[in-house]
Amino acid sequence: MTESLERVVVVGASLAGLRAAETLRQMGFAGSVTIVGAELHRPYDRPPLSKKLLLGEWEPERVQLRQPDSFGDLDVEWKFGVAASRLRVADKQIDLTDGNSFDFDGLIIATGATPRRLPEQGRHQHVHVLRTLDDALGVRQQIAAGGKRVVVIGAGFIGLEVAAIARQLDNEVVVLEGGSAPLIRGLGADMGAAIADIHRARGIDVRCGVTVDGLTEMGVRVDGEELAADVVIVGIGVVPATQWLDDSGLELRDGIVCDQTLRAAPGIYAAGDVARWPNPLFDEEMRVEHWTNAAEQGALAASNLLAVAAGENAEPYAPVPFFWSDQLDQRIQFLGRSAPDDEVVVGAGSVADGKLLALYGRNGKLHGAFGLNAPRWVMPMRKLLLEQASFADAVAHAATLE
Repeated sequence: MTESLERVVVVGASLAGLRAAETLRQMGFAGSVTIVGAELHRPYDRPPLSKKLLLGEWEPERVQLRQPDSFGDLDVEWKFGVAASRLRVADKQIDLTDGNSFDFDGLIIATGATPRRLPEQGRHQHVHVLRTLDDALGVRQQIAAGGKRVVVIGAGFIGLEVAAIARQLDNEVVVLEGGSAPLIRGLGADMGAAIADIHRARGIDVRCGVTVDGLTEMGVRVDGEELAADVVIVGIGVVPATQWLDDSGLELRDGIVCDQTLRAAPGIYAAGDVARWPNPLFDEEMRVEHWTNAAEQGALAASNLLAVAAGENAEPYAPVPFFWSDQLDQRIQFLGRSAPDDEVVVGAGSVADGKLLALYGRNGKLHGAFGLNAPRWVMPMRKLLLEQASFADAVAHAATLE
């Protein structure tokens, strides 16, 4: 059975949204495509925002995902500086914040996520988040000259990357983390503690197990005492941008709940940070907030939308999640998944060597692989994860690495 597909709307002018539109055209879709973006910018690359752009090595034109003339070649209608405000599934219609509406036959939602904020954060001029290009430029202006006291709240990837750049620019930097170590959710306690020590060795004051009571005019109140700060960066995670879908009828649970093919409802797919789906490779429902996932999901959501409309089978999304982070002179990479109760074994190298591979095991199988400055050790683990190799075999293989 085929379905009429003449008008596709992509909500989110993001990496996932761009890849969705490009895939539609690459696969021969000749109907109309509209991309709705809340920001005024064309799609840009987010990872450099907390790295090279924040450091001042890159300017905004370097983070654009495509050359300006290629956007015109895509033959889509762009709607910048306006957000979706409501989805009416039964009517197949999107309402926008500027009062306009769009009808659709197919919809791909790639609205990403928004930063969590502390109470009354907006009252303080010295307090920032870093999620958008404008955020990054604003923070850069504050820390570029050095000599500032910078407090980073949250020792996740963004927080540590910002802390590293601020220190590189000769600022005094304090990182405040409520957990017992940075990156516990992504790396576990032992590897998180190792990352904390690396930052401390390079002059960053990483304080774990602390409670931020609130923001003040002069800085931050921590465990009942005031910590002075010229600049405060809040990096306490993000929430999927789904508020506009509250009355849509779609299932929302820390993201848009999709099936294995990224379908949220007939003719409606989700991709990127906003999508929650069951990954059959790991037998786990997940939502992944990293670059590779956004690019791959955007393309597959578009491909599956076209396949189902043509009466063909949709393809499940069963990847090995992958993320990376550059902090100071360190490259962090992770393949797969980690959980607090995983068995963790350092299979090669050590923190003292400045290079290591740590393996994560669950239920007798390889569950994840973490590399510190060890891309040649980490990336071959992808094959073992795809093969669902035993943890013992993975550890034995790691022991052969040099």
